[in-house]
Amino acid sequence: MTASTEQKDTSAELFRRAVELIPGGVNSPVRAFRGVGGTPRFISEARGATMTDVDGRTYIDYVGSWGPMILGHADAEVVAALHDALARGTSYGAPTELEIEMAEEIADAVPSIEMVRMVNSGTEATMSAVRLARGVTGRTKLVKFEGCYHGHGDSMLVRAGSGVATLGLPDSPGVPPTLAAETLTVPFNDADALARVFDEHGAQQIAAVIIEPVVGNMGCVAPRAGYLQAVRDITSRHHALLIFDEVMTGFRLARGGAQELYSVAPDITTLGKIIGGGLPVGAYGASRDIMRHVAPAGPVYQAGTLSGNPLAMTAGLATLRRLRDKSVYAQLERAGARLCAGLSEAARAAGISTVTNRVGSMWTTFFTSEPVNDWTSAGKSDRDLYGKFFHAMLGEGVYLAPSQFEAGFIGLAHTDELLDRTVEAARVAFARMAR
Repeated sequence: MTASTEQKDTSAELFRRAVELIPGGVNSPVRAFRGVGGTPRFISEARGATMTDVDGRTYIDYVGSWGPMILGHADAEVVAALHDALARGTSYGAPTELEIEMAEEIADAVPSIEMVRMVNSGTEATMSAVRLARGVTGRTKLVKFEGCYHGHGDSMLVRAGSGVATLGLPDSPGVPPTLAAETLTVPFNDADALARVFDEHGAQQIAAVIIEPVVGNMGCVAPRAGYLQAVRDITSRHHALLIFDEVMTGFRLARGGAQELYSVAPDITTLGKIIGGGLPVGAYGASRDIMRHVAPAGPVYQAGTLSGNPLAMTAGLATLRRLRDKSVYAQLERAGARLCAGLSEAARAAGISTVTNRVGSMWTTFFTSEPVNDWTSAGKSDRDLYGKFFHAMLGEGVYLAPSQFEAGFIGLAHTDELLDRTVEAARVAFARMAR
């Protein structure tokens, strides 16, 4: 799968056309390769654990559409289900039984969710969850964590991760200062800092704390032992709501998400990615007592023309029903351990300092010699060195996230052969970098 540098570069031609018509040439910033340099690859098709670009180069894919492709690209069962659904229509603007089945599947998997509202993206889910928390509590302030990314809603772009971190934009023009002032930030993995914020601002101001229970948007960063429970205890003590942003971790780390893995239950959960089987989707859910505040049952308004559309529900249900098998997560754990051990050893053999963080099938290799537990330590990673590694791996036929500050994803289609080929590619890449 080695990508030849002698082939025609149609991606470059397409990118030149794109920048004239689309801001930065892309419809989501991190795709632009600004974090690694060079020209983004334009993809023509994908199957299983591989993608093929417009010039016919095939790559082992560890982006997985940024998380949804846990079964692999173009999974036969998902495609067949979508084919049948397409023949019946793409959207009705009216309820379908599929929406009920999706709600049942989610509620069965995630015990903290008794009712759920479907939306069209993770950003919609987090925006709606924050509005709901403010509506339920009657308070206005939101606490988030440095380096965590919860979509591009105004309240969430203060000291955010993902593309915001990749492009070096700690905040965004267009967010009113008065609204930004309602968002308080603290370091991830520091329970004392969170306690101090509550002591400073008082119990009557903070509506909610929103957190990625396992961070994926400053790279993969796991919570320290007992940290999530400490966050739960602090919010409960002050009668603020705890929102777990499980858009990335939901159905990936376990069927019940990070809250199942760490045995900590939030008040509100946001979901996305995997629950749509690769189609645009989002959801937020909570207890019946909280969700009864959402319109039309209650006064907190939220709506969406395409919410719960039959295609996303079909692909999502086909995916989630496969994930009922507990052996799936054991397989993903083994694959993650195999890959990350191999990458770490390849770096050590070349004399290059890296730290590879992993939780289940989420992982990131940071180019640093220090443990990465928060945004400050993640930010010490050598971004230029990561860029060299990214392009070296791309040249060896491996597609990684085009940013140091994004998680990679392993799916069921990543066979031992593909994992071992990836490690061998890394040996070649690291050796080339060490010269």
